[in-house]
Amino acid sequence: MDEDREHARRWWTLAVLCLCLVITGVDNTILNVALPSIVRDLGATGSQLQWMVDAYTIVFACLLLTAGSLGDRYGRRRALMFGLAWFGTFSAVASFAGSPSQLILARGAMGVGGAFIYPTTLSILTNTFRDPVERAKAIGIWAGVSGLGIVIGPLAGGLLVERLGWSSVFFVNVPICLLALVLNPLFVPNTSARDESPLDPAGALLSILGMVGLLWAVIEAPDRGWGDPQVLIGFAFGTVFVASFWWWELHSPSPLLDVRFFKNPRFSAASATITLTYFAMFSSTFLLTQYFQFILHYSPLKAGVMLTPVAVGLMLGSPMAPRLVFRWGTKRVVVCGLCIVAASMACYGSNTLMSNFGIGLILRLTYGLGVGITAAPVTESIMGSLPPSRAGVGSAVNDTTRQTGGAVGVAVVGSAFASRYHARIGSLGFLPGDVRSSARESIGTSLQAAAKLPADQARRLTQLAHVAYLSSMRIAYTLAVMVVGCAVVVATRWLPARAESAREPVAPSRGRGASRHGAVAPDLAVAGDLAVEGGGVD
Repeated sequence: MDEDREHARRWWTLAVLCLCLVITGVDNTILNVALPSIVRDLGATGSQLQWMVDAYTIVFACLLLTAGSLGDRYGRRRALMFGLAWFGTFSAVASFAGSPSQLILARGAMGVGGAFIYPTTLSILTNTFRDPVERAKAIGIWAGVSGLGIVIGPLAGGLLVERLGWSSVFFVNVPICLLALVLNPLFVPNTSARDESPLDPAGALLSILGMVGLLWAVIEAPDRGWGDPQVLIGFAFGTVFVASFWWWELHSPSPLLDVRFFKNPRFSAASATITLTYFAMFSSTFLLTQYFQFILHYSPLKAGVMLTPVAVGLMLGSPMAPRLVFRWGTKRVVVCGLCIVAASMACYGSNTLMSNFGIGLILRLTYGLGVGITAAPVTESIMGSLPPSRAGVGSAVNDTTRQTGGAVGVAVVGSAFASRYHARIGSLGFLPGDVRSSARESIGTSLQAAAKLPADQARRLTQLAHVAYLSSMRIAYTLAVMVVGCAVVVATRWLPARAESAREPVAPSRGRGASRHGAVAPDLAVAGDLAVEGGGVD
């Protein structure tokens, strides 16, 4: 495609990119709906359920920087198509898993594909929409369509689980990947910046090792204990390699990620804000799907329907955010969105409110609206702070912060939840000794054990499990609200009110020249800062 043709087809390009984005969104929400069925069919424990969620996340997060850099260097469309093919293949493998371990391994392999899909869509978008006004609108649509996956996932997942079983929720990714593979060569340009994206194998290796160590320790801590020697070694291992990565990137003549970008508060404060927001969001979704099915006894399909207001709110809030930012500025809009998220999440801990159909629907809709209002301008702040030639790495940073925050959120909040659950359900001395351990593991295993007990014991165990779950849920959501409160502090203190207040030049990577469009990297570094002057956003 020549540049005029690319420009004329830019909105079709966005449509195809959004289709690719929907794939990862559908996969995550479908899995949440299927978790209770996986417990019944594969006998998965609470720890294994968490690993089914986090195996994908840990591989995804560890490879994002490397995948983004490879896309910048060798072609972003090529990277996207590789990710689609890999993701579709291992989705099919996951659908035939016969044990929790096999499913966890398949989910980890899917993370490789996801690492090439998710950041590449945003980097192609950034290079396709060069006008700041159009770019802000496109990012708003991109963020809003991410909610479409949240809508389709629970509905399709609930229907598939009820009709075809949990394995179908993975196989459904295959036809979507095939359609995206057909459309990509037709509408998506293969942009790249080979000369400005040198290889950095040492940096890639250090980043992967550091992320593996930290995320493994965070995920294992709830089961092993935060003071367990292996967990402490994991934290130490990850910290050493992250510090080594930072040092290497400062001194490398061709860094994978020029860490001087973090000197720009528009980039660093936005990254911290989205990390804390996704910490709370991932953990709340993980608990909410189990609440619907285990406490309210909803079917998988009805549980999926109950999650759709979140996605509707996200789809409404994201496209609305650019107009709000233009009028009120990034800081005010982001802080307002975070306050909406915190207030809604505080109500999530109330069984009285959440079990009421109408009130619960409004709370989830409001919550999604707050996330949409927050996520779109924060994403624009991150991407607008970087030169388009480094869009792949910038998008990878944006996605790494989200996924890392999500993994840490599931682990930390899950740990607090599990500790409270074990304490509240007690020793279960009235049960036979051979079932006590499994009955205390999680709400799912407690109800499974109750189904095999005499009526009196089953009723007593079920009642204790419900009380313990609701008590633990209140603690967990209180913790999540506190984390969102930290995000409010970060945004209020460090996020610039508008781009023009963050004029500190972002240092370009050393030794880089002009992009393929002829613009010089130092000038492009502040391209996003011109949005306000051009009548655009942020």
